[in-house]
Amino acid sequence: MKSALITGGAQGIGKGIVQRLRADGWRVALFDLDGEAVAEAKADDPELLALVVDVSDESAVRTGFSQVRDWLGDRGLDLLVSNAGIADPQNGPIENLALQDWRRMLDSHVTGAFLMIREAVPLLRKASGSILLMSSTRALQSEPETESYAASKGALLALSHALAVSLGPKIRVNSILPGWIETAAYQKKGNRSVAEHTEAEKAQHPVGRIGDPKDIAGVVAFLASDDAGFITGQRFVVDGGMAARLIYTA
Repeated sequence: MKSALITGGAQGIGKGIVQRLRADGWRVALFDLDGEAVAEAKADDPELLALVVDVSDESAVRTGFSQVRDWLGDRGLDLLVSNAGIADPQNGPIENLALQDWRRMLDSHVTGAFLMIREAVPLLRKASGSILLMSSTRALQSEPETESYAASKGALLALSHALAVSLGPKIRVNSILPGWIETAAYQKKGNRSVAEHTEAEKAQHPVGRIGDPKDIAGVVAFLASDDAGFITGQRFVVDGGMAARLIYTA
């Protein structure tokens, strides 16, 4: 049975990935900063290893991995999905952006990915596993006043191809760039809702709808499979075709 570790796995896109892998028969561990969401994930699926871990904290990551190694026993890790990070892309005018807020954004995405990968590599080598970094279409295109988020997602994109070269052939590394993915139904119970979108919002996407975490989870399942054994160092845009569409405002 294959094993995976998903960061930010108790809510949002990460939760969708956890659910898909569990449905496919994987053993799954998750790290998440939200203790309430972690407790709910564990209650919903007692077979999960669900831990409260701040991935930007070196000591917390090391402590979390000590439990992961116990959970794995003699086996290696087949998949690491580095998905955790601050979700709100807005940082306000760049001239007003505090250094601590800039660092907090990059730490949550980039430093967190680095700390996770550093600990995971020996386990991944043991299983000839793979790494998926959750970047964003915002690594390629932007709205105003999203510099810190765009920089963090762009860094993950670059990190993925650098790691693919460094860690091959034992470990494959790819990145996924989600577009507009609606996660309202994938939040902890207190924050869960049913999102409503206008026809105009849906029509921005050539596929005619907003994305769902299941759309990302399907790509994760493929890239983690043996069918993707010849794919590394690549980026996969999953945005319903939105980035391919040229839009002029009147």
